[in-house]
Amino acid sequence: MVKVLIADDQKLIRESLKIVLEAYSDIEVVATVGDGDEILPSLETEIPDVILMDIRMPKMDGTVSTKLVKEKYPQIKVIILTTFDDDDFIFSALKYGASGYILKGVSPDELHQAIMTVYGGGSMLNPEIATKVVSIFSEMAQIEREIDVNRAGAQSITEAEWRVIQQVGRGLSNKEISQKLFLSEGTVRNHLSHILAKLDLRDRTQLAIWAVQNGGHNG
Repeated sequence: MVKVLIADDQKLIRESLKIVLEAYSDIEVVATVGDGDEILPSLETEIPDVILMDIRMPKMDGTVSTKLVKEKYPQIKVIILTTFDDDDFIFSALKYGASGYILKGVSPDELHQAIMTVYGGGSMLNPEIATKVVSIFSEMAQIEREIDVNRAGAQSITEAEWRVIQQVGRGLSNKEISQKLFLSEGTVRNHLSHILAKLDLRDRTQLAIWAVQNGGHNG
């Protein structure tokens, strides 16, 4: 019997997944939670074999939750279940130890198969996701070496600056960053200037590569 925990901020999806999975005799849904920050407390009651992890949740997203779960419970398998196939989410989720990354449109049998595959020690990626992963890692391989930064400076990066770094890593322009983070373009430029100075980086391109290599947030 494979024990499964479902983490999704939409109650309808949580309940639907629970009903679908419990139709299979070899799966038991031991818990459902509505946000990433509820997962670790839930694990103190019962440890599942597999977590179905939504990416976008209000308080703590699925990539951070995956990182925390795998640090404390490395034996738990995590499948990212999402409607989003953003490159940065794929990279971060796999970097932090997710064993599968599938889209919410899969059939019940495909979802069941993914759980059993991951439980057995395998990995499971949607074909569309697999194509993106190959592309991402090909690009990473073309970068000859990791961008070298001032480590002391990196430790002094503020949360506000990290948010800007994340968006640079996703390829957004200053204008797009200002709109997304509700900042003026002048504030974004100031943040970038301070970030480059702290990290001893030459330009925005180096910063973007470093952001991707560090999963968008390294601290």
